[in-house]
Amino acid sequence: MILAKKVRLKPTPEQEKSLWRSAGVSRWAYNWTLSRQEENDQNGGNFLSDGELRKELTKLKQTEEYAWLYDTSNNVTKQAVKDACDAYKKFFKRLTDKPKFKSRKRSKPAFYHDTEKLKVKNGVVLLEKVGWVKASESIPESEKHSNPRISFDGKYWYISVGVEHETEITELHVEVIGIDVGIKELAVCSNGMVFRNINKSAAVRKVEKRLRRLQRRVSRKYEMNKEGNNFVKTCNVVKVEKSIRLLHRRLTNIRTNHIHQATSTIAKTKPSAVVMENLNVRGMMKNHHLSKAIAGQKLHEFVRQMKYKCEKIGATFTQADKWFPSSKLCSYCGQIKKGLKLSDRTYECECGFTIDRDMNAAINLSKLAI
Repeated sequence: MILAKKVRLKPTPEQEKSLWRSAGVSRWAYNWTLSRQEENDQNGGNFLSDGELRKELTKLKQTEEYAWLYDTSNNVTKQAVKDACDAYKKFFKRLTDKPKFKSRKRSKPAFYHDTEKLKVKNGVVLLEKVGWVKASESIPESEKHSNPRISFDGKYWYISVGVEHETEITELHVEVIGIDVGIKELAVCSNGMVFRNINKSAAVRKVEKRLRRLQRRVSRKYEMNKEGNNFVKTCNVVKVEKSIRLLHRRLTNIRTNHIHQATSTIAKTKPSAVVMENLNVRGMMKNHHLSKAIAGQKLHEFVRQMKYKCEKIGATFTQADKWFPSSKLCSYCGQIKKGLKLSDRTYECECGFTIDRDMNAAINLSKLAI
């Protein structure tokens, strides 16, 4: 299986300018592709393939107006066009929403690097049109690194490459683990393991409190420097916005690290199979009272990590049907309690069986793999 290796880069100021240039060109090429697809659709044309668009982009480069595209690697624009076309194909198959244009302010700066031209040595990486860049650690050598991507997380630059790994041959237990994810607790497992909601911890609450203060401060500064209908961004506004960006980064890292610890703990029990719910997160987010709490749990990331860690140890990973009544079904007698409310945290069945609501759902999920 292919596992990604993410390593921090330590570019010089000149190299960092080149990285920002490549990220900007990648964003521009992606947006240009979307605009061409929309323009072609409005004129009644068929879907434009990435090959056609790349040829059109090559002709644009030869004009004086777009000569600046030669300052970056050709593979940056090539892959950005392909990514936009793939996003449209997924939209046509109803797998995702319609692709949106990438904002300069909100989108994550990232770009693709050609696998053939990527060279790795001890502690340094050769990037096309950038040069040899120092790295915090050595990237594992491989015959071919798959899908190298360079990204900026708000503070540091990183390179992520896929490296081929052999699947670990481990002796798995017969145990099947059902996992019920939610808001009160991140995950409740059928074997008794419970992983808390990290957003209720003192560390996260302290960061969120600091974040709210800075957001109010920057809002006041914008109002103070308002000129007519325009808001002037002063140096102090830039400083506060940078602090806000770093706090968002810290919150993301805390939550992602907690999910890594939870999924790794489950995988270390070496279950033969793991069963989880297939939650309608998009529908759950429409509840404005719970949307913030649901977003903070990063449930999609939990499923993604659990899936590849099961594959790594050779365990089976399955997801129950979206409409499977895991919470309403009695794990003892099999009777469905239709009047169960979200506020009912204890499941009480007519047969006299009483159990925690989340544990009941986890046990029902574990039975699906038997």
